[in-house]
Amino acid sequence: MVGGDLWLVLAAGGCIALAVVLIIRLKLHPFLALLCAALALAVARGMAADRALAALQKGFGDIMGGAGLVVALGLTLGAMLKVSGAAAALANATVGAVGPRWRPWGCLLASLVLGLPLFFETGVVLLLPIIAALPITGDRDGRQRLLLMLPALAGLSVLHALVPPHPGPIIAVDQLGAGVGPTLVLGVLLGLPIAVLAGPVFAGLITPYVAGGDGAQAEVPDRPLPSPWTALAVILLPVVLIAAKAVPALSHGPVLSLLGAPPVALLLANLVALAAFFSPGTWGGGKPVDWDALWHEAMAPAASILLSIAGGGAFKQVLVEAGLADTLARFAEQGAVSPILLAWGIAVMIRLATGSATVATITASGALTSVAATSGVAPEWLVLAVGAGSLFFSHVNDPGFWLVKNYLGLSTADTLKTWSVMETIVSVTGLILVLAASHLF
Repeated sequence: MVGGDLWLVLAAGGCIALAVVLIIRLKLHPFLALLCAALALAVARGMAADRALAALQKGFGDIMGGAGLVVALGLTLGAMLKVSGAAAALANATVGAVGPRWRPWGCLLASLVLGLPLFFETGVVLLLPIIAALPITGDRDGRQRLLLMLPALAGLSVLHALVPPHPGPIIAVDQLGAGVGPTLVLGVLLGLPIAVLAGPVFAGLITPYVAGGDGAQAEVPDRPLPSPWTALAVILLPVVLIAAKAVPALSHGPVLSLLGAPPVALLLANLVALAAFFSPGTWGGGKPVDWDALWHEAMAPAASILLSIAGGGAFKQVLVEAGLADTLARFAEQGAVSPILLAWGIAVMIRLATGSATVATITASGALTSVAATSGVAPEWLVLAVGAGSLFFSHVNDPGFWLVKNYLGLSTADTLKTWSVMETIVSVTGLILVLAASHLF
């Protein structure tokens, strides 16, 4: 690197560190901290004020207009699955239908199905209390319950990082010029062995070495639960539409091209869920639906989540305008490091610094736009490499760390030994499989 490139990399790293300090030490919301970091980088690079503000607005608007729709629609769908009892019905049908020996695998299956259209935090809130309420004999120290919860977390985490229509993969697909359908298919194929290794296999190895917890308990529904088959159909609907659009023989029709777009597919799933779970005759006991409570549960978390990822988009755009994307492209063109390894490494650094997998994905994929255009590597592999890197070692600056700690009921040290190590296994295994698969296909 020449002197200017080195200064840019150091300035970018310093501004990421600034965001960390503002979030952790001064307790700023990530949205405000990321905007401050973006402006600090603009000043460090000597960008004109109008150019810096234009970059902020473009990055913010691109995220809100793209992934913002996916996040909002995923949250409303999750709220309907929770309030209607559809999530509980499906979890009971998968986890509760198998014997104690196979329950960790049942929990993994439930997370892989429920987590397909849902934001990670929504999946955690929906699924873990249901698992906690399962009758488990002889579980005096809580370790047997932990043995079930870790596979569920592994499945939710893998989907969040690798599989559209989750926000991170959708953003990376858009920024790196990849296809949604191929990324979804590859993400599922690679994600399954990753989830098995980080879930039931790792849970069986680590559980004897941690103290059990007393995590969250499920609320007992006061009405009949919907059919688990209906819940499964609603959850799979957007996934099937998105995947079908990737099939060449089907993708040319105008109807499927529209319905297979992630926002439209999720909107259709929301409408089907309304009809299936809340129409007269389907809502348990003939009780009236509390629509205000339903929409409040769906919309209240959206503001914080959307602003956080939009702040990441603004920071990403300033990084691009400052020239970081071109610097990384030149670095990759020199052959000093594999573009896939570079993508993973950048995401890892941002993940460790900011604590957010989605912000890591947004920032890393934005910085890699030139690499994707010039490296010759299929952009789908770069999307998956960034997604894998975005999960590396969740720790105390990650809000998800504290959410998981609360639901597992563990100490901070044991959460690091279980959740943080599990995330690292997902990340490193994902990198290895992406590197191997990219050479085979």
